[in-house]
Amino acid sequence: MPRLHFKGKVFVENHHLAVPFHELLPVREKGLSEKASLHDNLIVHGDNLRALKSLLPNYHGKVKCVYIDPPYNTGNEGWAYNDNVNSPLLRNWLGKVVDRDDLTRHDKWCCMMMPRLKLLRELLREDGAIFVSIDDNEVHHLRSLMDEVFGEENFLATAIWQKVFSPKNTAKYFSEDHDYVMAYARRIEAWCPNLIERGERAVKRYKNPDDDPRGPWSSSDLTARNFYSQGTYEVTSPSGKKFKPSVGNYFRVSPERFAELDADGRVWWGKGGNNMPRLKRFLAEVKKGVVPQTLWLHTDVGNTQEAKKELVSTLQFERSEDVFNTVKPSRLVRRILQIATDPDSIILDSFAGSGTTAHAVLAQNREDGGNRRFILVECEDYADTITAERVRRVINGYAFKGTQKTELMREEITYAKLSDKLTGSVKAIEEQYGDDYDRISRQFEKGELVVAGETAVVEHTEGLGGAFSYFELGRPMRQESLLDGSHLPSWEKLASYIFFTATGQEFDPAETNRDTGFVGRTASHDVFLLYEPDVERLKNLALTLPVASALPSGERKRLVFAPAKYLDPEFLHKYRIDFQQLPFQIYEAIERLES
Repeated sequence: MPRLHFKGKVFVENHHLAVPFHELLPVREKGLSEKASLHDNLIVHGDNLRALKSLLPNYHGKVKCVYIDPPYNTGNEGWAYNDNVNSPLLRNWLGKVVDRDDLTRHDKWCCMMMPRLKLLRELLREDGAIFVSIDDNEVHHLRSLMDEVFGEENFLATAIWQKVFSPKNTAKYFSEDHDYVMAYARRIEAWCPNLIERGERAVKRYKNPDDDPRGPWSSSDLTARNFYSQGTYEVTSPSGKKFKPSVGNYFRVSPERFAELDADGRVWWGKGGNNMPRLKRFLAEVKKGVVPQTLWLHTDVGNTQEAKKELVSTLQFERSEDVFNTVKPSRLVRRILQIATDPDSIILDSFAGSGTTAHAVLAQNREDGGNRRFILVECEDYADTITAERVRRVINGYAFKGTQKTELMREEITYAKLSDKLTGSVKAIEEQYGDDYDRISRQFEKGELVVAGETAVVEHTEGLGGAFSYFELGRPMRQESLLDGSHLPSWEKLASYIFFTATGQEFDPAETNRDTGFVGRTASHDVFLLYEPDVERLKNLALTLPVASALPSGERKRLVFAPAKYLDPEFLHKYRIDFQQLPFQIYEAIERLES
């Protein structure tokens, strides 16, 4: 398989393995759950690479659907490469904003995406799928990265999303009307799409002109160009008119089968019985939906204008330039949920932005009674004020009082473009939409002319219900941060970490027993942890004969993590114990403190 090569690839191919696990610290007052839980709907504030790694102990192989909307890398987003990779080349990139003039911006984008895609793959279920929004700037690189990480055999489709519905006549070459949504399965043999509910237009095609008791139907051609040796016969209509397939066409069924269909009233001869026969297909007998298509029209899944309108009706922005320029409509994400999730699925978005994915999950649950859960990760400072705040308002309901703006035109302004033609375009918009809004505004923003329709509104939107827990990304669980004993993780956090790293299985807190130290069960071992997040109590913990004899009885082997052990090999064998010293050399930390 051809592979994509880019600067820095050798340093990031396995970087996800070196990323340390971090603590996930609950911030109760920023969530809407009575008790913060990692098994709730989640919003995580912090670097998404580190956050994805830290979600592994609880969510490895559990996510049904991933949707991400990464930077398109147009040179205008203002993102910076910040992964702490041990390479002089990559360290030289740290913190530097990627712009249009950066000759390595495509390399940086690939270096940023590869380790994140690898962790997202680990989080997906075997029957899960990932959907990625992208445009022409990186779609070709993304396809190669996805082939390499997920396997080209797991490619599902690249959908075309009609993001705008009116052409930009000032475009230099082409008016760009679409983005892409690229989809890959975790394992294509295990993945199956849901059918999409038929729209009103599709249902209206089913009628019942002959009052058939089986209900509405539509008709399809009974002939085809595929050669069929028995398909050249002649049939006689109820009116006595005879029909044969035209030259090069054949009936799809044998004469005997045709007679059976006709006798059952499944052949339509037209009013008066004078037309070429067609096959009746009853709405009650067809599939309950249609197979997903790759052309997603704005009328079905929304557009960028709808997305901005949806956002500003939920949150108040002082300046229009504060509104996200790349926000997606919730209907777009809901289409993905309809295709790729079950009512109880977990959906992950690690480039959460304005929180559209959570909005879509809650709306889809309200529509079909589902219990889907979302996990959002956002690294920027607005994780609380925009991402989480939007989710709070969508859950609780919100009032909108003020001016609702709908962007009608946005054009780059240069001296050459200050022409009668542009002025005429603005006047044409004012004439066309003047009656639809209270006023049409013109504003100059960062070298662009923005024409918008403004309407004074007072509205209240009912909440969709639900709750979520808010977490901050904490310190890394590294040896150097523990050796001085000043930052010992909780028993639960260390238990989840050692269970996942030792067994490769996800940690289930419901199975644990803090009193006995029981952490979880594998196919061959019961796993125990002897640990206390307090130096004075921890220094007295060790695997001794009394501790070993007090472990729950049974025939299974025990894997015991502890700061130290005082048992000979024969006693370990007698009690069926495999000992593992705690990571991070906690016992040495105690000795240092005492000395």
